[in-house]
Amino acid sequence: MRLFTLALSALLLTSPLLAQDRMLVPEEIMSNRSLYPGNLSNLQWKGNSGFYTWQDGNNLLQGNLKNETTDTLLKAADLSEILEKAGLKPAKRLPFFSWKDETTLSFSIVNKYFDFNTTGNQLMEWNSIDSLSENADPAPETRYIAYTVENNLYIATGTSRIAVTRDADKGIVNGQSVHRNEFGINKGTFWSPRGRLLAFYRMDETMVTNYPLVDVTERIAVTSDIRYPMAGMKSHHVTLGIFSPETGNTIFVKTGAPEEQYLTNIAWSPDEKHIYIAVLNRDQNHMWLNQYDAKTGDFIRTLFEEKNDRYVEPLNPMTFLPGNPALFIWQSQRDGFNHFYLYDTKGKLIRQLTKGPWVVTGLHGFDASGKGLFYTSTAASPLENRLYYLELSSGKSTLLTDEKGTHSVSIRADGKFFISRYSNLETPARIYAGDLKGREVKSLFTSPDPLKDYLLGETSIFTIKAGDGTDLWCRMIKPAAFDPLKKYPVFIYVYGGPHAQLITESWLGGAGHFLNFMAQQGYVVFTLDNRGSANRGFEFESTIHRRLGVVEMADQMKGVEYLKSLPFVDSTRIGVDGWSYGGFMAITLKLKNPDVFRVATAGGPVTDWKYYEIMYGERYMDTPEQNPDGYSEACLMNHIGNLEGKLMIIHGALDNTVVWQHSLQFVKTAIEQQKQLDYFIYPTHEHNVRGIDRAHLFRKLATYYNENL
Repeated sequence: MRLFTLALSALLLTSPLLAQDRMLVPEEIMSNRSLYPGNLSNLQWKGNSGFYTWQDGNNLLQGNLKNETTDTLLKAADLSEILEKAGLKPAKRLPFFSWKDETTLSFSIVNKYFDFNTTGNQLMEWNSIDSLSENADPAPETRYIAYTVENNLYIATGTSRIAVTRDADKGIVNGQSVHRNEFGINKGTFWSPRGRLLAFYRMDETMVTNYPLVDVTERIAVTSDIRYPMAGMKSHHVTLGIFSPETGNTIFVKTGAPEEQYLTNIAWSPDEKHIYIAVLNRDQNHMWLNQYDAKTGDFIRTLFEEKNDRYVEPLNPMTFLPGNPALFIWQSQRDGFNHFYLYDTKGKLIRQLTKGPWVVTGLHGFDASGKGLFYTSTAASPLENRLYYLELSSGKSTLLTDEKGTHSVSIRADGKFFISRYSNLETPARIYAGDLKGREVKSLFTSPDPLKDYLLGETSIFTIKAGDGTDLWCRMIKPAAFDPLKKYPVFIYVYGGPHAQLITESWLGGAGHFLNFMAQQGYVVFTLDNRGSANRGFEFESTIHRRLGVVEMADQMKGVEYLKSLPFVDSTRIGVDGWSYGGFMAITLKLKNPDVFRVATAGGPVTDWKYYEIMYGERYMDTPEQNPDGYSEACLMNHIGNLEGKLMIIHGALDNTVVWQHSLQFVKTAIEQQKQLDYFIYPTHEHNVRGIDRAHLFRKLATYYNENL
């Protein structure tokens, strides 16, 4: 079957084909952009004007809400000429631009930062940073730039360089994200609203054991160490500094003991006098929203606390209302779903702004008056993401995007118009501009179906019931050229863990090209979002607490039960594949249901949660000392005795998320118990296989199932 499949793929690449006869090829999936929906690159509003811009190749184009005209504002060749006249190197391609105002573009090229006035073709270099710099963070108003070089933090003022920190010990890291990017943390510097003060994380990792990653591309393999705090072990210590470029002084916020706590969701007061931190205990079940004096670092007050027997997970900093610095919005799951709450700066709850059995997914800005805000949510469906306008005084919400699907939005600064890019099962991609009444003002772009000439199986989305009656969303892709009288093998793709949702009302139902490729190989391709996955509320996601793999597996087996009821499914030929948490799930399903799954493949799998990092691992499992039974049950090495049939584990040798030790320990135990399995390494990849090598992974998986299922 494998040779036939490869030969067929080659034939289809070289022969003229009829409509809907073409087959997907892994190498094309990873390299051919035309297989994906079109887009308007770097689409953004031109200030508060009626114009919008996007970049098409080496051209910056402008559209008008009032008509169909399109203008070319700037070409790469013209920018190169302007740069050369200024004594700078020409630009090979247009950089990504952002609009400073309605006439001025901001951009950077090779660590130099520029403004370009489009009406007078005037170029001004306003700052630059070191060639080795990372984590660049420009400040508002002052336009200073914070950046890091290795483990230290610097500021470029435009005329000088300031060393904010001078730590020689590489175990102390300044100005970078901390807590392994959990709790919504994705940066380590936080400018005050007018750019006069810089708050920054200082992370002391010296007490965390070094963990080696091995680079085998050198003749003598080279190790590079990372700090990897495992569940139940010693954690790093984080503090928050505040630096004044004017005085050159740094103070540290007095967040107090214990040192092993999480400093999350940093926010400045609009007047720059205070800084707010959501402080979370290491057990992650108690959060304090604290206010501190930005001049002295002194603790002022706790505005409020949140507790939960399972966990509290602050993900979004407070957002102050425009024009009203005494009021702010806080996002919380305290009533079971993520919603908005209006507070004053004394910690008094004014009112809950949104409510219902659905999830707020984002706050996207305010109107010019500050009387209302824009947000996205799953109120229409757990599978959708739509835009709403919320009137703060009345609490009335207005749906602004009528089209079903998953919307990504951009609000004009004055709040009068928005741009939405969305897709659904029938629409690969569409972009349009709308107004505050939810009316479409102009259609900006509609993508043709990039796979219209490909033979795809039918995709359907539906629900089945969990054991407790909960609706579980499922997606099925039938084999291409489906024959209802035939029996087909099943390829189940699983993730199953928190913060992920595989099934959405989007193009291809969220499935992507590889799963459709597997359907073309002749498989019924099935996915189920079990309890524990995202966008269904706190109870749905947190029910897995302290017993990972139990509830998730029960739900997945309900999916298998459904599959076995279908007349076109060969119930003796079921396989399961997953990566990361999905790898943990795939092996769990295989080992605990050896009579059901003939084949399983697992990439970068967690095999023992005591080897996983503290922040994520302890949130969902507590420590190994607190939850020995949960860790024992979820340890896959304890179930290797059940291994039957075919199992292949895949791992990146440089994986710094699920370290290589997980799968190596599994292999070691399998050898000790005389159990056979297959194993494959990607020597130069981290937690996932990226780039063109991913085509190799796709073929590796397809071949394994074609030969064994």
